Amino acid sequence: MPRRRTSIKKTRADKKKHLRNLVVKQQLKKTIKKFLALLSAKNVSEAKALLEKVFSQLDKAAKKQIIPTATASLSKAA
Repeated sequence: MPRRRTSIKKTRADKKKHLRNLVVKQQLKKTIKKFLALLSAKNVSEAKALLEKVFSQLDKAAKKQIIPTATASLSKAA
């Protein structure tokens, strides 16, 4: 455990950031799974509507550096 006050504060902040990042990643994964399920069920119109949301979430996660920008680009290209 850290002993200095700044180290303790940094640890607290890191935990909060980690939890926020986990929430964003989980939402992104759920949305992608839902999109892929719609594609496999041949629901093209609903999949197109959800595709914009997937792209938006990928871009936001990359902008906040939660996922690497290259990963977001590759996911969008596939």
